[in-house]
Amino acid sequence: MDVSRIRALRGPNLWSRHTAIEAIVSCSDAERNIDNIPGFEMRLRERFPEIALLQPVGRDKIVTMAHALEFAALGLQAQAGCPVTFSRTTQTLETGVYQVVVEYSEEEVGRLAFELAQELCIAAVNDQPFDLADVLHRLRELDEDVRLGPSTGSIVYAAVARNIPYRRLTQGSLVQFGWGSKQRRIQAAETDRTSAVAESIAQDKELTKRLLQSAGVPVPSGRPVKDAEDAWAAACEIGIEKGVAVVIKPQDGNQGKGVAVNLTTREQVLAAYAVAYKISDDVLVERYISGQDHRFLIVGDKLVAAARREPPMVLGDGVHTVRELVDQVNADPRRGTGHATSLTKIRFDDIALARLAEDGLTAESIPAKGQRVILRNNANLSTGGTATDVTDDVHPDFAARAIAAAQMVGLDIAGVDIVCQNVLRPLEEQGGGIVELNAAPGLRMHLQPSFGKGRAVGEAIIGSMFADGSDARIPLVAVAGTNGKTTTVRLIASILSSHGLRVGMTSTDGVYIEGKRIDTGDCSGPKSARNVLMHPDVDAAVLETARGGVLREGLGFDRCDVAVVTNIGKGDHLGLSYISTVEDLSVVKRVIVQNVKSDTGVAVLNAADPMVARMADACPGKVTFFALDRNHPVMAMHRAQGKRIIYLDGDSIVASEGGFEHRIKLAGIPVTANGAVSFQIENAMAATGAGWALGLDWKIVEAGLGNFVNDAQSAPGRFNLFDYKGATLIADYGHNPDAIQALVSAIDNMPGKSGARRSVVISGAGDRRDQDIREQTQILGDAFDSVVLYQDQCQRGRADGEVLALLREGLQDAKRTADIKEIRGEFLAIDTALAELKAGDVCLILVDQVEEALDHIAKRIAEVEKAS
Repeated sequence: MDVSRIRALRGPNLWSRHTAIEAIVSCSDAERNIDNIPGFEMRLRERFPEIALLQPVGRDKIVTMAHALEFAALGLQAQAGCPVTFSRTTQTLETGVYQVVVEYSEEEVGRLAFELAQELCIAAVNDQPFDLADVLHRLRELDEDVRLGPSTGSIVYAAVARNIPYRRLTQGSLVQFGWGSKQRRIQAAETDRTSAVAESIAQDKELTKRLLQSAGVPVPSGRPVKDAEDAWAAACEIGIEKGVAVVIKPQDGNQGKGVAVNLTTREQVLAAYAVAYKISDDVLVERYISGQDHRFLIVGDKLVAAARREPPMVLGDGVHTVRELVDQVNADPRRGTGHATSLTKIRFDDIALARLAEDGLTAESIPAKGQRVILRNNANLSTGGTATDVTDDVHPDFAARAIAAAQMVGLDIAGVDIVCQNVLRPLEEQGGGIVELNAAPGLRMHLQPSFGKGRAVGEAIIGSMFADGSDARIPLVAVAGTNGKTTTVRLIASILSSHGLRVGMTSTDGVYIEGKRIDTGDCSGPKSARNVLMHPDVDAAVLETARGGVLREGLGFDRCDVAVVTNIGKGDHLGLSYISTVEDLSVVKRVIVQNVKSDTGVAVLNAADPMVARMADACPGKVTFFALDRNHPVMAMHRAQGKRIIYLDGDSIVASEGGFEHRIKLAGIPVTANGAVSFQIENAMAATGAGWALGLDWKIVEAGLGNFVNDAQSAPGRFNLFDYKGATLIADYGHNPDAIQALVSAIDNMPGKSGARRSVVISGAGDRRDQDIREQTQILGDAFDSVVLYQDQCQRGRADGEVLALLREGLQDAKRTADIKEIRGEFLAIDTALAELKAGDVCLILVDQVEEALDHIAKRIAEVEKAS
């Protein structure tokens, strides 16, 4: 078994909406049916008893090694605690070669599970040992390392519940919610509107205390100290010699690190100062407030949760030592070593031993039954403490003090640490005080308290970031098809711009924000789509969605408002990545249709293309059909049902729904050349359908269509027209038989061009099938007098001269072509054709290097104009 081309499908894809690992698996003759490997399934189940039943699949009702790998990779993740359910194995056209797809929740875990599943299968084949416990441990550890922690996770889950899209920006806890101009970001429990100044104040405990005092909020007395002796002096000022206990803590610490409480002797003060100084050069000594430790979570101007925290402790049973009792507590599966679990393991370190010594105990002491053994003075969960929810018990005046403290410092989300006897009475009445404020507070004590009910803190934070009902999405239109995608994208972008929106657009020409190109090259894949959705200056997105990106990585978004499919025709790039037929291709193009919004989403589909029309069945939203012929059966049926259609009637595009009808004159749509270019009419129809689906005013739609000029700057390589010495030049990126046929039809319909002498400049892309390359020149040979074939940078794996030979074969039975030239170099080929042009001629130049070729044409035109 050979596993190759492992891909991570990070968005909705050909197989499902799930993120998944996809691999190509090649099986030997024996591995194409595991029954050919005696005892394999038994040995596999011995090593992994929980693996799913290997059910016979397919018409042949067999299980291959690829299927065993699929079930193993899915099962290992599931046993490691990952929430995965989807997997699939499909045979390709190549004998013994399969596509295996397995869902993942974390990409790194999914990839490792695939590797380990392969090891498991090999071990079962060769009857070798396989340490399942170690494998599951590795997967769990990796999952804990890479998945979001409970605090960030709770906010993300709350966003997902509200249909707000999210994207994890780093391996850590930096997450973006929403798209474009509606986006917000968090880092753990800190938002993009958490003031850096407020966070800095909160870290400075002395400054925080002064500010709170000025606001009348109760705080313990104390001051910063410069060394150990000064710490003792400060303690004496507070009254330690008169029996008043003190607290020593780093001035800018967090998570209770270096904090020592209830200190009553000089020795304790000096030792605590040494510990705190290791954390920070600035150390604070304060009066110790007796009572219980509480954490209040403030979001905006509301108290969201409150918890009473207990220091790490064990309860004696009269049998086990303190060390053994700690081990028993740490065996609780809820306790982990970091922040990924609801509780943290108790640290049995020097600090714990010192705390035991204060009570006259050691690690080997056996506490009496029921005796509480405190292992630390602070109650932070990060050191093994526990929490009890007391939110419902908080007195309103008490809550008001905590909220005032957070607002005084300026934190939009704050963890307020308060020491008091209880939360049932106002803070002042019981002599309690606020001892600390925390930015980016931990949430897990409120999500999964040791005792009491969890609180919806993630929902509260999302509610403070986004207005009720907002899903933080911007209008998103996805465009797919064989031909016309880029022009349609540009037309839709023009319509949205006419609505006053800042538009982000991706295409095979680059990424554009508000009409300015910020990236070049073919940007029709998911990476570019994500970049547009991450840009803060984008109010609407129009994304060309090519087959390659969908196959390689899935979509760059989870769902769209509008999915436009221009056509499938005879297809393009067939034979690549196991997409061998137009039926296969239509399944790939259909992915955007399957992922329109189910409530308000619309698919705009070409009714005249059978493959596209069938996609309507896969659309979870509504469908708008378009076609030149209103009487096409698909159009007629849709119209009879009172649904939306767009068609051509004389000199107008007509949008119709039930009794409603709106007409747009072709004369007002420059890209159609007053109706002469039929494929541009179809592109304009598709764009009209998108604008209609987004609920835009018809004046806006018409303005957008009217403002778009199809020149080399606005739509490079898309039927760009030039005048050269009285001859008409047409530059286009047509690169498949359907596009070539559409261009020929457009030239036939151009006024005054039917009887002109015609020449064409063409090469062929080497990654097309032989028949597709031949068919292009077969079409051209019946429509052009002269053909200039050229070879340049588009061989794509073909031997030297191979593409030219195929193009020439297509011209063997040409009805019109009488002159054929072969040229090496695109620019030389263009110059060769230009040299033979006379006034009134028509020359079609099928460019490969679009921008460079257009620049070359513009240079030649400028030279002629200068000479004249």
